[in-house]
Amino acid sequence: MSQTFKKVTPGGGPSWYVKWTASVIIIIGMVMTAVEFSPVNLFFHLAGVIGWFIVGWMWHDRAILTVNAIAIFIFSVGILINY
Repeated sequence: MSQTFKKVTPGGGPSWYVKWTASVIIIIGMVMTAVEFSPVNLFFHLAGVIGWFIVGWMWHDRAILTVNAIAIFIFSVGILINY
């Protein structure tokens, strides 16, 4: 029994580049967090979630918009507290 899955998200265009760039930036932020390279890691996380917020806006996806709007607030507060 074989099942084929159809891709739902857009496979090209501007949102594809923003999505993957933001994902790589967030991964870099995670590595920085893991090796305790703080508070610079917050800037990477902030840049990544801003990218994903833009993707949510491009896709008209309220869940992505909501999660990343909250994350933007959280990382911004973290940056303000540290500086």
